[in-house]
Amino acid sequence: MNIQYVQGECIFTRINKLIKQYEYLTDDIDTDVIIVGGGVTGAILGYYFTKNNINAVILEKSRIAHGSTSITTSLLQYELDSKAMELKEYTSIENVIRSYQLGIKALDEIGEFINEYGNTCDFERTDSLLYTAKNIEKKEIEEEYKIRKEAGFPVELIDEQNNPFSFDVKAGVLSKGGGAKLDPYRFTHALLEVSSKKGLRIYENTEVIGVRYSESGVTVETVYGHKVKGKIIMVATGYNTKLFTERAFGTKATAFNVATKPISNIDSIYKQVVIRDNEKPYNYFRTTSDNRIIIGGEDINFLPDIFNEELCSKQYDKLEQRLKNLFQSLNIEIEYRYCGAFASTQDNLGFLGKDPNNQKLWYCLGYGANGILFAVLGGMMLSKLYFGEEQEDLELFKIDRFDK
Repeated sequence: MNIQYVQGECIFTRINKLIKQYEYLTDDIDTDVIIVGGGVTGAILGYYFTKNNINAVILEKSRIAHGSTSITTSLLQYELDSKAMELKEYTSIENVIRSYQLGIKALDEIGEFINEYGNTCDFERTDSLLYTAKNIEKKEIEEEYKIRKEAGFPVELIDEQNNPFSFDVKAGVLSKGGGAKLDPYRFTHALLEVSSKKGLRIYENTEVIGVRYSESGVTVETVYGHKVKGKIIMVATGYNTKLFTERAFGTKATAFNVATKPISNIDSIYKQVVIRDNEKPYNYFRTTSDNRIIIGGEDINFLPDIFNEELCSKQYDKLEQRLKNLFQSLNIEIEYRYCGAFASTQDNLGFLGKDPNNQKLWYCLGYGANGILFAVLGGMMLSKLYFGEEQEDLELFKIDRFDK
């Protein structure tokens, strides 16, 4: 069955013209690292491996930066899907704090890339707000604030007395410099443009249909019969991992997004912060460079295919109503509606590293809300692991950490 992971009019692939079209593979080739997946994760891996003078090839089954990359809101935050105290059942508070620190490190890394190569993807570092509009949840938000404050993060506690926002905030944690936003389509292409000049080879419309491991390495077969030989294979395919393993890495859901038409009178404070609420499932929103608002959330159990228009419309309507309730003075008109697969894990972290049963099979799976940041961390740490330098922080993202 061909499961559909993306459906609808995705804003970033609609507002951007095709930046570059890549060739499909027409020969048998050799490389060191085979990266399967041409979304933002694959592009990040390609950038770091090439930067470290490792010969790499990206194979994308359809088009570069489409699929899951096209539906991410690219609302970047160092925090996780759940608050620190909620994660105590699955990990330690120390690990949560370390993951926050790594999130900031990844945000800084993206900033450094932009500083070096130019801002062609509307990257903007922002503050980040986690808030509740319910009195009953004030204590847990205050608890999260205290944990972050004691760990040294620059945070401010928002309440009804000092609320700078136009909507109701009973309690909120405002993290200074703790977020960012960008255009994921253009960021992917920017990474690939830089990397291709340094030797990265990129092929789209080149689906991998078979993988064979041997003593000397790995060989993949593509849909047109051509083969790529490498030393290792990197899985950067998001939620579609069946070709490599039967394991279910995370719990899949379908997440929904809507994007407005440009709005002339958005208060400037909303351009400087990315926001999520404390609902279950939570909602999150950001602005764009042309003054749109993108809101996501209203997750439901994963739909094996997401062409259930009636159900999707119901979720889109909820998001539209949420926006209108939050911003009653704005003229909100929805222009784009789209949805796709979202996967979460018990400790809210992705999977980075070698398959414990196959040293030639490596994963970079950015599950959870911080997929792009996890991919950046993966690019940094896995390119060093290739040379035998194992980072202690990889332990947080171990492939088999939930195995009994």
